[in-house]
Amino acid sequence: MIKKIKLVTLLSFILVTMSYANGKSSIDTNKIVSKQLFDFDWKFSLSNASDYSSLNFDDSNWRKLNLPHDWSIEGKSEKANPSEGDGGFYPMGIGWYRKTFSVPANWDKQKVAIYFEGVYMNAEVFINGKSVGMQPYGYTSFEYDLTPYLKFGQQNTIAVKVDNSQQKNCRWYSGSGIYRHVWLKVRNPIHIKTWGVAISTPEVKNNKAKVLIKTIVKNETAITQTVSLSSNILDKKGKKAAFTSSTITLQPNEEKEVSQNNIVENPKLWSPETPNLYQVNLVVSKDAKEIDGITKDFGIRTIEFSVDNGFVLNNKKVLLNGGCVHHDNGALGAAAYDRAEERKVELLKKAGFNAVRTSHNPPSEAFLDACDRLGMLVIDEAFDGWREKKTTFDYASIFDKWWKHDVESMVLRDRNHPSIIFWSIGNEIIERTKPEAVETAKMLANAIHAIDSTRPVTSAMTTWNEGWEIFDPLMAAHDVAGYNYELKRAESDHIRVPSRIIMQTESYPKDAFENWNLVQKHSYIIGDFVWTAMDYLGESGIGRYFYPGEPKGEHWESNLYPWHGAYCGDVDLIGWRKPISHYRSMLYNDNEKLYMAVREPNPESGAIELTRWAVWPTWESWNWPGHEGKNIDVEVYSKYAKVRLYLNGKVIGEKETSINQEFKAAFTIPYTSGELKAVGLENGKEVESVVLKTAKKASNIKLSADRNKIKASGQDLSYITVEITDDEGNLDPNAENEVVFKVFGPAEIVGVANANLKDTDLYVSNTRKTWKGRAMLIVKSTNDAGDVTIEAIANGLKSDKIKIVSTK
Repeated sequence: MIKKIKLVTLLSFILVTMSYANGKSSIDTNKIVSKQLFDFDWKFSLSNASDYSSLNFDDSNWRKLNLPHDWSIEGKSEKANPSEGDGGFYPMGIGWYRKTFSVPANWDKQKVAIYFEGVYMNAEVFINGKSVGMQPYGYTSFEYDLTPYLKFGQQNTIAVKVDNSQQKNCRWYSGSGIYRHVWLKVRNPIHIKTWGVAISTPEVKNNKAKVLIKTIVKNETAITQTVSLSSNILDKKGKKAAFTSSTITLQPNEEKEVSQNNIVENPKLWSPETPNLYQVNLVVSKDAKEIDGITKDFGIRTIEFSVDNGFVLNNKKVLLNGGCVHHDNGALGAAAYDRAEERKVELLKKAGFNAVRTSHNPPSEAFLDACDRLGMLVIDEAFDGWREKKTTFDYASIFDKWWKHDVESMVLRDRNHPSIIFWSIGNEIIERTKPEAVETAKMLANAIHAIDSTRPVTSAMTTWNEGWEIFDPLMAAHDVAGYNYELKRAESDHIRVPSRIIMQTESYPKDAFENWNLVQKHSYIIGDFVWTAMDYLGESGIGRYFYPGEPKGEHWESNLYPWHGAYCGDVDLIGWRKPISHYRSMLYNDNEKLYMAVREPNPESGAIELTRWAVWPTWESWNWPGHEGKNIDVEVYSKYAKVRLYLNGKVIGEKETSINQEFKAAFTIPYTSGELKAVGLENGKEVESVVLKTAKKASNIKLSADRNKIKASGQDLSYITVEITDDEGNLDPNAENEVVFKVFGPAEIVGVANANLKDTDLYVSNTRKTWKGRAMLIVKSTNDAGDVTIEAIANGLKSDKIKIVSTK
């Protein structure tokens, strides 16, 4: 076991050798390209038919589409769907994908493989009618050798059957289909093995980093081969930082691991604040000719965990302000567009998080790449459960057969990412009180450490009615103990088990201050991960509040249609930060010191009620029609010593906002329209202010894009915020207008949304109602460059247009 862990790693796993022609994957018949994007020009049919794998099957009437693709999000959320509340009431079922492509004759001496980043679920792959393999778990990346089945110099057909019909198999929205990228790999028979590179730094000191690169080279020929392997490390400016070359002799059909030591002088270290990345070019050569090569980005950093010092990154103590996230991308469903994954990380950074837990499955490679590039620490989680099921058809049904394959795939694929600081082997395991659970935990941890000994293993524990101490043996099988909602036990646990390193792997949003206070007081508590950082589809009704007369539900949450998602996130479904986000960020960070919002008043018919993951509905709004003259509560969050509140230029009052007040002040005042202003005070001097204004009659639509320039790749995205405003540009926070969208130029609508998880209108549409004055439109580039104009129209409002540019 590792109770004081000093770990140093050089990391990322980004293959960048690829080829494009007009935004589509192309086949260069004169040059072998090691990795080609294979996302374009697929055919699709949603059908329960048993077999569409035949080479001669006529798919001419099938729908044409490009990947990534999630067919569930294209359907309607309906109460009768068997996915129920866990799956957002979305349709699942069975789907088939087919793609016909030419294989050049000069590939006959090469090795050709198909690589899927993720297919949900039960993916069976066929080439020219022959089944080459089945991958049940929908979050594991996988690869199959196609070489024995290909017809060189002819057309070939690949077919994929995706079976998500057995419901329920997941406790959250999974989506359905080939929802991540697909790649075609064409390699020399002597090549670097997929996931065959491990990069670490055994030592970083005295302005030097020792870089150890271990590379597995395969010889898939029938004769002995002698080749060279070179590693060329470059800094972010492209300047050479280190170079090593080795000669290898490989017997027929042998693979061999080659270790190469490098020294990087004055290394730029990776951290969330300074996510410095290096690049290594690995090249296999024979007779002075390059025959295979890959390029990887990586980072240099040290990590250490101990009871005395907590979590130390690059010799600096860091408190983990973390959030849990599921894998969906809101209106896009599970479709893992690179830009969607990158934006998710951007939103987490903007919300003040420095860490994320990938609940409860390995994320996309694009997500981890973004965490590396932007600076976000990661708990990479394998699965939700072990041998005892939570839903009828979940991972428990395949655990014994597939756990080793899936765990090893996660670690091998992801081990080179500097952002990852933990491996998680499970979540709230059903059998957690039984002795065999301890043995399972040891088995999983040992399998991970056999591949990667540089990171600790954790998992998330939850409460038990017969005493928390029953988990001591299970927690001892982990390097760091994860507590779900039980951080209140940490102080007494430390007395009983003083060697235990603790982090809260899930917490209620409402407990932000209490948890922060424990984290900053005790070095053996290294951080808190709120459930959740972002709203998500599925687990319908988690985090809901409800009004008098609305159903509570059996447990106040779940299966409360039309709720089709969870409202417990700090950030809502369209990316807007809720008040709790600003408050949490203030606790951990110093870049935001003042914020104001208004608590929604109870209706006359009774009181609003909260569920366990809910916080009181609180809004950036000073529009409360019908409440004139009645008391309303204003909340101010502040890192200043005091705050002062003004209403229409008149001082209402002044209150302290120190740690003793949990950095909050509440003012109860009669509602009057106009301008509400909160001011932060230092030594009696007004330093900073925030303002809420009463919007007048809604009159305009306002569009704004997160990016006004996108790539004409057929996959790049622009997220366009839609706001309803008055003539002065003030948001109408009560507006619920139906908005119709039109797109002119080389782009298309791929999603529309608002943040109301009771609104079951289609996410794939050209129209959407606003909620709280806002909606969102997502447009995707085509393969053509040009200007794109987006227009938004609504009855009774002045329309708006915005232009973005799609470039090659």
